Amino acid sequence: MHEPFQPILRAAEDRDAQDLFGLLSLCFADYPGCYVDPHDDLKDLIAPGAPRKNDGVLWVMEDKSGRVCACTSVDFPEAGTAEIHRVYVRPDQRGKGLGSSLVRAVERHARDQGATRMVLWSDTRFTDAHRLYKKLGYTQTDGLRDLGDISNSSEYHFEKAL
Repeated sequence: MHEPFQPILRAAEDRDAQDLFGLLSLCFADYPGCYVDPHDDLKDLIAPGAPRKNDGVLWVMEDKSGRVCACTSVDFPEAGTAEIHRVYVRPDQRGKGLGSSLVRAVERHARDQGATRMVLWSDTRFTDAHRLYKKLGYTQTDGLRDLGDISNSSEYHFEKAL
């Protein structure tokens, strides 16, 4: 009997850049008007293995073939607060609990770094992600911001005590 494959979570490396852009392109394709823009909006993914601001970390999840099938990142914008970024799961891998696993991994890391609060911003169009965050105990606040990016993105604010 074969055990189900457990995707591998690891720190991103520069060699993951192409897979990450492919991942985001596939995810954004579900939302009309959402575009992948490496020049202005996604500069951090050009060299994903490079040091990140505020002691941040970018993780990727590999599928059976070694390709990136999901990602997330975290940084620490202020003492006691961790911020989740870039929670994306390839469409063919959704419904397997990968998004929940990514968020829980970020929460564990944040607690280990002394954070007592998690925050995140999520595009208003990403309603499936909003359901996931709420299921995991996040509360949507009154926060709303417009990014002024190529996709004309607006984002809702979520938070959770750790």
